[in-house]
Amino acid sequence: MKLLTIESTCDETAAAVVTDQLEVLSAVVASQDNLHRRFGGVVPEIASRAHLERMLPVIDETLKRAGVRLDEIDAVAVATTPGLAGSLLMGLAAAKALCVAIDRPLVAINHLHAHVYACRISSGVDVFPCVGLVVSGGHTSLYRCLDPLDFELLGGTTDDAAGEAFDKVASMLGLGFPGGPALQRTAAGGNPAAFAFPRSFLHDDRLQFSFSGLKTAVRYAIAPPGTPLPDPTTLDPKLVADVAASFQQAVVDILVAKSLAAVRTSGFGTLCVGGGVAANGPFRERITTECQAAGITLHIAPLKLCTDNAVMGAIAVERLRAGLVEDLDLDITPGLVRS
Repeated sequence: MKLLTIESTCDETAAAVVTDQLEVLSAVVASQDNLHRRFGGVVPEIASRAHLERMLPVIDETLKRAGVRLDEIDAVAVATTPGLAGSLLMGLAAAKALCVAIDRPLVAINHLHAHVYACRISSGVDVFPCVGLVVSGGHTSLYRCLDPLDFELLGGTTDDAAGEAFDKVASMLGLGFPGGPALQRTAAGGNPAAFAFPRSFLHDDRLQFSFSGLKTAVRYAIAPPGTPLPDPTTLDPKLVADVAASFQQAVVDILVAKSLAAVRTSGFGTLCVGGGVAANGPFRERITTECQAAGITLHIAPLKLCTDNAVMGAIAVERLRAGLVEDLDLDITPGLVRS
């Protein structure tokens, strides 16, 4: 059985062809970074228009690379929640049109659950039951995952997501967009103990995150309260590196502590991590070390499956096996924080 999966929740137009044995026959991602870079973040209207222009070419290229005709596809899967409304609509409209054209079933994907399932795909083993951490630009969420179809939200961010904080801090420091990779490079030359930035909820039993206070602390480290932010080009390079390193260290401390606490609470012995921030090098090193010390089995998505992609949409295989397909009146469920 072959599935065509479509991803368009934010600013990546992606498609993949996967089999029911989780073999990836092809995968294509069209990035929009160049379109959004001058704005320092994703502009929803621009993202939607780019999806409209790129969706069919991406699908065509995906089928071509897989060596599969459209009528050889057995089902079409698409991410319908959560995400930017316009972006989600572009993917769903394309998926519905294909299902009508070739008379195939439609399968809905939860984008966040798919990020956890990326660990199942890459590891080649059954990772469930587990605790799932999804840490990205729009989401910082912990799940109790009994199986691929049974996800319970344990806790998430009360305000900003970790990835959003990376982008905003990178912007304040003049490091460019996307902020995560740029900030990591800059932090490598800084002192992570230079600033004692806050670590919200670190010693709280609740499985919650908060990064707005951390962003504010960074802002005040750059310019005192009541004063405007300076032009980033005028900042001392050492200050920039130290702020970046201290900020990154604070985020890593929070993510690791909460993830391990969630594993202890769940009673499971496995942690699966996905999402764009999971590509951060210091985080990957630290979570690996801490899990080894605690006797926790860790599965962390490979770099190519951390950022948004359609391969992780292979979670649709699990829904198909359970007979879970959608009517063509299916609608999107947008959202940026909780799902």
